Amino acid sequence: MKQGLSLRVSQHLALTPQLQQSIRLLQLSTLELSQEVEQMLDENPFLERTAEEAAREEFGLDASDAAPPRDDDFATASASAPADSSSSSTSTSESEAATPEVTEAQPDWEGDGTVDMAPDDSEWGSDAPARTNNLGDDERADATELARSQETLQSFLHRQALGLRLNENDRAALRFLIESLNDDGYLEDTLAELATGLAGGDNEQFDDLMHHFQVALGLLQSLEPVGVGARDLGECLTIQLRALAEPGESDEAVQIRKTAIAICKQPMELLARRDFKRLATLTRSNEDGVRSALQLIATLEPKPGRRFVDVERNIVVPDVIVTRTGRGTNVKFRVMLNPDVMPRLRVHDIYAGALKSHKGEGSQALSQRLQEARWFIKNIQQRFDTILRVSNAIVERQKSYFVHGELAMRPLVLREIADELGLHESTISRVTTAKYMATPYGTVELKYFFGSALGTETGGNASSTAVRALIKQFVSSESVKKPLSDSQISDMLKEQGIECARRTVAKYREALRIAPANLRKAL
Repeated sequence: MKQGLSLRVSQHLALTPQLQQSIRLLQLSTLELSQEVEQMLDENPFLERTAEEAAREEFGLDASDAAPPRDDDFATASASAPADSSSSSTSTSESEAATPEVTEAQPDWEGDGTVDMAPDDSEWGSDAPARTNNLGDDERADATELARSQETLQSFLHRQALGLRLNENDRAALRFLIESLNDDGYLEDTLAELATGLAGGDNEQFDDLMHHFQVALGLLQSLEPVGVGARDLGECLTIQLRALAEPGESDEAVQIRKTAIAICKQPMELLARRDFKRLATLTRSNEDGVRSALQLIATLEPKPGRRFVDVERNIVVPDVIVTRTGRGTNVKFRVMLNPDVMPRLRVHDIYAGALKSHKGEGSQALSQRLQEARWFIKNIQQRFDTILRVSNAIVERQKSYFVHGELAMRPLVLREIADELGLHESTISRVTTAKYMATPYGTVELKYFFGSALGTETGGNASSTAVRALIKQFVSSESVKKPLSDSQISDMLKEQGIECARRTVAKYREALRIAPANLRKAL
């Protein structure tokens, strides 16, 4: 084999750390961005919050790619510090009158850190206030902490158990069963499984535990909420039905409750399908009696522990707010970013000033951290700029929605917005994911405005979002005794000039979480 040298030219795409961070920040939700900001504040000493709104970065994103200053550059920067300090002693009015052109002409990355007003770090605002705990202010208390402060099902049951006169073994058995309940209030494991786990291979201890567990189970099922401690749905409903018994009630009410109890002992699939004929045969009742019993069952709570579940309440905070101005033909819509979700950050003046006058070991690493802080601030600004641009384009395209509602939604795909703004479709997808807009018709995700097109008889297109809204409207106005089937809804859409097959109607109906016609039928 003959050896030789060859020269080959090739191109490849390399993502800089700043670009990678920009892409990652763009796809984060408001909550995730807040967590990212908190993490960056903890890790980077040059970054801090400011009570004032951060000013716009005036010397551009291109300057952020400049290399960190070398160690031998700090002497020059230190020498220029007195001059910067003297120039900053001018009046406030003169500093405010400085034009952006002057600022852009002197993008001094190395002149950071002075506590004076200059086109550098101090443009991000004044000194940041002390960080306080959200729970210290009642008006701004964290929703998750408020949710976690509510009483749990176990603590509610333990408090009731304190009023029972029990011996030590029964009290311990009741406490064990309470702690074995799931979030819905059901006892998923059988008593035998619980006893086996405690007794191991000791048969005498197993029998003793089973005795105490059976006593404790009866006590548990007598506590509030009614139905707690059941092993399955049928037992849960049966406990609640038996608790409805009242002295002096009519024979008809007694019979309905007995029929309901008999239905709960049957397979739950029959109850879910509302198979009146089959249930009437199994319970030895007539269909009218089964209907009355099902109406009674519908008033019960299938999950007794539902109201005690510690659900983390994630409040949807809109990233963009759309307000309506004008009337009639002069109506306009103003799109603005929500100031509450925009982090107000700046570079720490004191630390940056100390780095400026420092020359020695570790200064290069600290300079990189300072530059990372700037990159982070600029990437956040770029994130919100992109969100605002995309939101403006969406509002312009879907103006009919903001005037007439979701029935007037137009077909829209990501490519249309991408071509208009000169961005890639993946960028539009990142912007519209987990970002919300407050509109006159409620807060919706930006992806809500995008939908495929369905053909019409006139040769035009109808948005799938508008078709789903029309299906919802048809179902809301249907007769409860004769609900509309998917085929009937398809025919009704054709009457409106929209070509929509029955399977498409079924898909949209399931997406809207609307039950089939047989389950929507009134009892």
